[in-house]
Amino acid sequence: MSRNYKFHNQQNPYFITFSVVNWIDVFTRIVYKEILLDSIKYCIANKGLEVYAWCIMSNHVHMVIGTRQLPMEAIVRDMKKHTSKEIVKAIRENPQESRQKWMIWMFEQEGAYNPANQYHQFWQQGVHPIELFSNEVMQQKVDYIHHNPVKAGWVSEPQHYLYSSARDYAGEKGLLDITLMV
Repeated sequence: MSRNYKFHNQQNPYFITFSVVNWIDVFTRIVYKEILLDSIKYCIANKGLEVYAWCIMSNHVHMVIGTRQLPMEAIVRDMKKHTSKEIVKAIRENPQESRQKWMIWMFEQEGAYNPANQYHQFWQQGVHPIELFSNEVMQQKVDYIHHNPVKAGWVSEPQHYLYSSARDYAGEKGLLDITLMV
């Protein structure tokens, strides 16, 4: 991993992105988004994760995060590990998942190429953390995150997308308890 892609300063917020292997569109179903949201909520309540902005797209997640307790890399590692197991389990057990066999096969194939995985690989390696060292850079990343669903053509305004913190920044209550950036 490049030296530039590490959490160097735990005092500053970071922009991170984590993506499903092969950019598989897993988060088109609410059940899988809910598993991810529950994990983020757990990390906020129990591991000191601070979330400043977030958005779940069909095959990746963007976040601006900080920490009050555990190191960010530990929180993100645990979150990815937990959600990987739980989402794959949910896919296996979902009788309405039309892509079930294909997705499981893809995750198993990716896992076979990575000796760090025992059965499957759900998330791509790394999160490419970018330290946000100024308010201007933070605002740029928050705007980028919130405009992702608009660029995808899913909504006409960022705050119309339910699985994003854009609602919070528009004065509405979102799905996660976040810390608004001033």
